[in-house]
Amino acid sequence: MNQNAFEIAGVSVESLREKYQTPLYVMDQSKIEAKCALFKQAFKHQSLNTEIIYASKAFLTVAMARLIDEQGLSLDVVSGGELYTAMKAKFPASKIYFHGNNKSDDEIIQALHYKVGHLVLDNPDEFKRLSRLIKPNESISVLIRINPGIEAHTHEYIKTTNHSSKFGMSIFSPEVIELIHQMKGHPNIHFNGFHSHIGSQIFESKAFMESAKVVLNFIKEVYDKTGVLAKVMNMGGGFG
Repeated sequence: MNQNAFEIAGVSVESLREKYQTPLYVMDQSKIEAKCALFKQAFKHQSLNTEIIYASKAFLTVAMARLIDEQGLSLDVVSGGELYTAMKAKFPASKIYFHGNNKSDDEIIQALHYKVGHLVLDNPDEFKRLSRLIKPNESISVLIRINPGIEAHTHEYIKTTNHSSKFGMSIFSPEVIELIHQMKGHPNIHFNGFHSHIGSQIFESKAFMESAKVVLNFIKEVYDKTGVLAKVMNMGGGFG
């Protein structure tokens, strides 16, 4: 507030309304940059390669994608539309993770065309369709979305890892091991690790720590059973 005038980042809301009309979304770039820096510092580790990934579902425009790239973050997309927006912003495709539990064939083809860094497989059917759609001269790195069964203290509608969840494959199901065995023999589809996401609006770290331990133990189990070592452990988001 400045002399009874409401401002965002020192700019009068009234002047923004007059210039751009309403409804209008207003973002404070300095606050976004500060949050990016905070996350990068929090996850910085001397012996681990860490990566911060912005979730497009929060808010994505061409300008936002460019800002995220400038801050050195990677990008999480869940639709062909979000991938298209990222490409319009010239976001590096190698830093894009394509998620989603209901990808269409066209979206898988789009991911292959743009050479996204990782395609996150949500179920065995997606691997079958990817195997059918990928061309001999194409290759892609994939993560498997797993469900570690960790209880996150958040609203039941935004929990994503109870055993009846529609997202990912349970670590207690043999289908994950079976899927990795299938990938071992594929020349163009390369298994690189696991993704998990325990929910949203989580305000304590305990659930994330428990999930990390479960996933690390599962990575060892997979290696013992298949000889394949997961190089990536993507713990998802949901902070706050």
